[in-house]
Amino acid sequence: MTMPYYVPPEQLIKDRADFARKGIARGRSIVVLEYEHGVLLVAANPSNSLHKLSEIYDRVAFAGTGRFNEFESLRVAGIRYADLKGYSYGRTDVTAKGLANAYAQTLGQIFTHEIKPYEIEVMVAEVGLASADTSMFRIQFDGTLTNVEHHGAIGGKHEELDEALSQGFAEAMSLDAAISMATSAIESIEETSIAPTGWEAAVLDRNRGRRTFRRLSVEEISAARQ
Repeated sequence: MTMPYYVPPEQLIKDRADFARKGIARGRSIVVLEYEHGVLLVAANPSNSLHKLSEIYDRVAFAGTGRFNEFESLRVAGIRYADLKGYSYGRTDVTAKGLANAYAQTLGQIFTHEIKPYEIEVMVAEVGLASADTSMFRIQFDGTLTNVEHHGAIGGKHEELDEALSQGFAEAMSLDAAISMATSAIESIEETSIAPTGWEAAVLDRNRGRRTFRRLSVEEISAARQ
């Protein structure tokens, strides 16, 4: 009888983490930050049909980077989770924290039990009625959950982007100023120039009523960058 090939658990975990990081590094980063009326989400995305940013529920948004099919499956699952919870209990019971915890459990389970981990990172944001009630969470490929304050980034160069955002961020920024800072930070860190049609951006605007999510047009992004 042939003995099964043995791999130390710590080596197996390291190899899975290295594999996931390499996959994530091939995708472009995404920035999420607060502005005066809510939360801005910005991604470099040349596709008009494959979205990295999405509405999950009334006041909750999703951003994903890495393999599209993998974070898209999480996005769809998140919408179903939110719809079921909102219908069963109440719309105010659907929160970014609850959704982030569900994503963290799913990604952690996949990372430890499946042969191939997901090559993705996601961000979940919720806009509150006041700035102090706004929350953002970063969930990594292994299920690690991090609470983000004021601004954050996901993707292969998230650490450099976080540093750039820290230097330029100011509380109660206008939307135009936030767009300009976020897009400039991404171009600087990625070391590339991105055409106006190569951006995808959306906001959670607390002044919009119940459904706060709104996609920004190419014209709005271009005007803010001038």
